[in-house]
Amino acid sequence: MTDTLVAERIEANLSRLRLPRIRQILDQIIQSAEQKGQSYLGFLDDLLEEEVAQKEQRRIETALKISGLPFIKGIDEFDFTFQPKLDRQKVMSLFDLTFIRQKGNVLFLGPPGVGKTHLAVALALKACQAGLSIYFTTMPDLIIKLKKDHEAGRPGKGRSYYKSALVIVDEVGYTPINRDECNLFFQFVAKRYEKSSTVITSNKAFSDWAELLQDPIIVTAILDRLLHHSAVINIKGNSYRLKGKSMNAIQ
Repeated sequence: MTDTLVAERIEANLSRLRLPRIRQILDQIIQSAEQKGQSYLGFLDDLLEEEVAQKEQRRIETALKISGLPFIKGIDEFDFTFQPKLDRQKVMSLFDLTFIRQKGNVLFLGPPGVGKTHLAVALALKACQAGLSIYFTTMPDLIIKLKKDHEAGRPGKGRSYYKSALVIVDEVGYTPINRDECNLFFQFVAKRYEKSSTVITSNKAFSDWAELLQDPIIVTAILDRLLHHSAVINIKGNSYRLKGKSMNAIQ
């Protein structure tokens, strides 16, 4: 009877303390501890490890849901053999996340389909697993958000694309933007400069940015801030999406 009352009280307290994983596995861990002759500290350590692991998993799942990532792929899924000219060591060195601690940037350049977005997403996934805030947006979507904020008179206040530790801006240069939009993008880059890290993917060389972004002077200022404390990864190769297809089939 006493054991039953204690068990009920423990279960009630676990609910009040919001420790659902411990509540779920308590009997199993007790049985395992008895079989192994485990110490009290070892038993408690196992319980807490399970609870922390589940909470961390829920944190990651929630962060990924609201991050805007278009897909979830880690660096282990990137096919380096398909891009033999890519400096694998340089890419892999980014995954220690030192550039984020140093408030630096990463720019992936190359034609469509070579894996720029995959690498950017993999970096974001790694950062999320390390407990850092992340946010993903395409350049067209970012410009829409920046214009709405500007029109509402609240540029960047509390927005994830300003305050996140790592923001990915995908598809820079795929579509041209006007001078006003270019100025908004400059303000975005300037506000994050040396405060947080930004990953840029683009299918255009830096020399082409002035034409696409309409204002050479502002483009120079943008690049000055993006390239200071940055790693630039040029990917020269074929599109992975067209792997196994002949040019005749594509035409």
